Amino acid sequence: MTNEQSVAEKLLQINAIRLNVQTPFTWASGWKSPVYCDNRRILSFPYVRDFIKSELSNTVFETYPDAEVIAGVATGGIPHGALVADQLKLPFVYVRSKAKGHGLGNQVEGFLEKDRQVVVIEDLISTGKSSLEACEALQAAGARVIGLVSVFNYGFDVAKKAFETAGIPFRSLSNYETLIGLAESRGMIGAEQLATLLEWRQAPERWGK
Repeated sequence: MTNEQSVAEKLLQINAIRLNVQTPFTWASGWKSPVYCDNRRILSFPYVRDFIKSELSNTVFETYPDAEVIAGVATGGIPHGALVADQLKLPFVYVRSKAKGHGLGNQVEGFLEKDRQVVVIEDLISTGKSSLEACEALQAAGARVIGLVSVFNYGFDVAKKAFETAGIPFRSLSNYETLIGLAESRGMIGAEQLATLLEWRQAPERWGK
């Protein structure tokens, strides 16, 4: 079993990833989806949490050895980022979706020295919009964002192109194709459901309308 399959298996075990072709989920964007990824559940299962922490930490250590700071994206990436920073003994900051409307008015919270090499931690990547907005906020604060690591990635072309345009490399512990393949091999979905799930991935913004 590959690392990607092991991560997908853990997410399925704790119902962090839910598949429902008959009654689709509605995302914040308004998209209808037969799959929903709730990586916040990882935090409630100590052994899975420890496994994901180790996988994220190893990926940062091996892929971005020059990392000087870990940054978590609010809200899903904050706990995972803090765990990684603790494991690697690196400073930690987190990025709000927008600057705070009171107090110091910060968008990047914590102590961040200028010109530090930062790796961003996300719970998942869908379109990549919120992830890249966080990267932009860090860059505006004087950081050098050298990469991003997420727990899960839906694998949309729009996200891949957005990261390429921004010049920010990214890695994900697991992805949609691995998840669907594992779910099929375990008998969790049949051929008809598989076809629907693959069809959705091709044009999620139009699916179900």
